[in-house]
Amino acid sequence: MNSNAAILQARGVFKNYGDIRVLHDVALEVAPGTTHAVIGPNGAGKTTLFKVLSGELFATAGTVHFEGRDVSRVPGHARVRRGMGRTFQVARVFGENTVLDNMAVAIESREAAKGSHPLRSLSVSRSSALLEECRSILAQVGLGGRLHERAGVLAYGERKRLELAMTLALKPRMLLLDEPMAGMSPGDRIAAVELLRRISLELSMSILLTEHDMSVVFALADRVTVLNYGKVIASGSPEEVKASPLVREVYLGH
Repeated sequence: MNSNAAILQARGVFKNYGDIRVLHDVALEVAPGTTHAVIGPNGAGKTTLFKVLSGELFATAGTVHFEGRDVSRVPGHARVRRGMGRTFQVARVFGENTVLDNMAVAIESREAAKGSHPLRSLSVSRSSALLEECRSILAQVGLGGRLHERAGVLAYGERKRLELAMTLALKPRMLLLDEPMAGMSPGDRIAAVELLRRISLELSMSILLTEHDMSVVFALADRVTVLNYGKVIASGSPEEVKASPLVREVYLGH
């Protein structure tokens, strides 16, 4: 892929649910190594766009390219194998298993997808290399001291961090984060912003996120796209978006 080309590109994306048009001619580009936020009022189409970009849904019309390849009809699990990592509004972890087991499953799933070995059961003893990788990633997200606790007893913000760690274990080249701060306390939100900023810088990770908290958006995003009634009404730097009279009118307030 050309280093200057968009890592993720959507062109002319429409999405209909029956007779209801949710997305209308949406275009979006995420440059490599940048953080791109999609914002807009409730019902603007953010979640539907996110699902189309991640492969959970297919567009009614239009194209999605990832690293220069057309993935418009590639399902989500296959996009993950190609280098997309995704988290959800509600953290998806295995609550009855330990933090370490959650991480091990993610790493073993990655290796199984490559054909390195079949996915093993949780009862199988782990290799020292796998355990070291688990510990390293968990330390990166601030969970290095929680390895043997059940994921279900973690605080909500910690479960979100565990989900992010499991996503990072897949070694994605791009993160897609759907409302990553949803349900977090103010303190957890501040910590999560710092964590994502560090991941972006240290790993040169491309990030696409949807988020309602504008303080989070303007703290993290290099570029912002604004949706309203399924259409892009603005796209640019945070400063350009904040200065847009139309965006202030429909979303940010005067």
